[in-house]
This record gives sequence, structure tokens and C-alpha cells, in this order.
Amino acid sequence: MFDLLPLMLTIQIMAKQKPRRTEADHRTKSILKSMTDSQKTNPGLSNRQRVSELSPNQEINRLELVVLRTYPRRLVASKNYTGQLAAACGRDETGIVGIVLWDEQVDRVKTGDIIRIEGGWCRSRNEELVVSTGKNGRLYILDR
Repeated sequence: MFDLLPLMLTIQIMAKQKPRRTEADHRTKSILKSMTDSQKTNPGLSNRQRVSELSPNQEINRLELVVLRTYPRRLVASKNYTGQLAAACGRDETGIVGIVLWDEQVDRVKTGDIIRIEGGWCRSRNEELVVSTGKNGRLYILDR
């Protein structure tokens, strides 16, 4: 007769174990932790804004985010802009925010990238905050 006790013990042990994190989970967690740690150790060295500090119709001086997801591109034709446009979402250690990507940014920015937006804007769309470089701002990819 087959003894089920060892099998049942193995199943119980596996059920109690925490789910394994992927390498991307660890990378994102360590990036956000290092962002928080650097702020605690050197609060005067950085003038980086945080998502929790953003408000609608505000200029963005320097905002660093981990890109969580990018959405499919669209082609837009209006009196102010004609070209590619894509939405994305990103986060820092304080919250999540929507991102608007323009032209070459659509091709450059990928999920998992760490980006910096300088000289951009923050708006409210459907009661959610959205950030972008706009016409005059810059987007830098800090890490992939």
C-alpha cells in the first residue's frame, strides 16, 4: 500500500511557503528601496519630486518613475499635435501615476525602465493624475 503521509506533509509545507518572486519583482523592490534609502541618508542632495506631492496643473521639475506598463500607440491629429501618442503608468515609492509618451518616447520607453521627467507637466484626467514632458520637457531613461 502506498503511504500518503510524506506526500501530504510536502503539500502542507509548500502551501505555507511564500510565493516566489521573479527577478523583476526583486529588481523593482530594490530600486524603490534604494530611492527611499537615498532620500533618508541625503535629504538635501535631491530635489526630486514624488508622486504623492503632485497636484493638477503643476510643473514637474524632476520626477523619477519605474514604468509599470506601456499601452499600445495611437496616431493623433489635432491642431496642436500630429503624431504618435501612447499611455503608460509608472510609480515611485509613494504612488502610481499615468504617463503620456510622445513621438520617439513611444518607441524608447519600455516596461521596467526607470525614467526621469524634467520640465514637464501634471494634469488630472478622469480624477487621476497624469504626467508628461509636454513640448518643452525632457525624458531620460536612467536604467533598463
